[in-house]
Amino acid sequence: MENIGIVGAGSWGIALANLLAHKGHKVMVWSIIEDEINMLKEKHEHVDKLPGVKLDDSIEYTTDLKEAIEDKNLIILAVPSPFTRSTAHNMKEFVKEGQIIVNVAKGVEEKTLMTLSEIIEEEIPQAKVAVLSGPSHAEEVGRGLPTTIVAGAKERKVAEYVQNVFMCDVFRVYTSPDVLGIEIGAALKNVIALAAGVADGMGYGDNTKAALITRGIAEITRLGLAMGGKAETFSGLTGIGDLIVTCASVHSRNRKAGYLIGQGKTYEEAMKEVKMVVEGVYSAKAAMGLAKKYGIEMPIVEQVNLVLFEGKDVKEAMNDLMNREKKNEIDDGLWTE
Repeated sequence: MENIGIVGAGSWGIALANLLAHKGHKVMVWSIIEDEINMLKEKHEHVDKLPGVKLDDSIEYTTDLKEAIEDKNLIILAVPSPFTRSTAHNMKEFVKEGQIIVNVAKGVEEKTLMTLSEIIEEEIPQAKVAVLSGPSHAEEVGRGLPTTIVAGAKERKVAEYVQNVFMCDVFRVYTSPDVLGIEIGAALKNVIALAAGVADGMGYGDNTKAALITRGIAEITRLGLAMGGKAETFSGLTGIGDLIVTCASVHSRNRKAGYLIGQGKTYEEAMKEVKMVVEGVYSAKAAMGLAKKYGIEMPIVEQVNLVLFEGKDVKEAMNDLMNREKKNEIDDGLWTE
């Protein structure tokens, strides 16, 4: 049994808390919101973000960040990506040398273009940082539905430790040293999912969504490889796997926000209606910044940015994507004439 602190009481943090408690670990969940903690203590359910999922009675809850971190074998950082830096900064004084922090949020910081694990390493240099990512909606993990995911870390022993902590009969965990590739796939799939949602909102069909998923992973892979990620990562669970589930699922907040935008709402109106942080909106500008930094062509990401932040009409954006100059799908060097 491990003693685990979960920083963040959103749907994903709560789903993981329930998973780990059912496995027999000692789990404490932190939130800065006192009403949220009181609700969890009283109802043993997150009625707003994970309704219908009854939580293990052994889970403890606190608003004291020090209590959530000290003497824990493992810390899970589960706050939305825009709050990763500020939360990590506040955690620093309580984290011991070599303490393992697992980031489970997805995003890239707009101003610095840093991944979330890079931010945590900068703010808490004494920690050992890992990531946990893959096609894993909280609504399904909370219900105990079979899920497969990847634990990434720079050190094999850290990745394998995280694997052992989480793995059970409904939660299969693979390991990977490609932390950068995992995080780029995780962050940018949310941007592509916005585009897929827009297409759904416009009334387009399966052909359109398949095109966006396929060409979307091509964009993500081009950028990821340029940054030093591994090709296998983008064809795996945290690449195409996570992209498929986020573009297609009714649980996806990014797809839902895109759907509302496709029906004519602004991104601010869409985010307000979704009622949760829509990571793709925050990652879109960062994705475009990375594309420019590394000289990578990312037409879908570009059009998403134009729709979100410059008011471009969604039909015009789709038309511009469809009428780009002709391309080969693979290297034409295979032709002999």
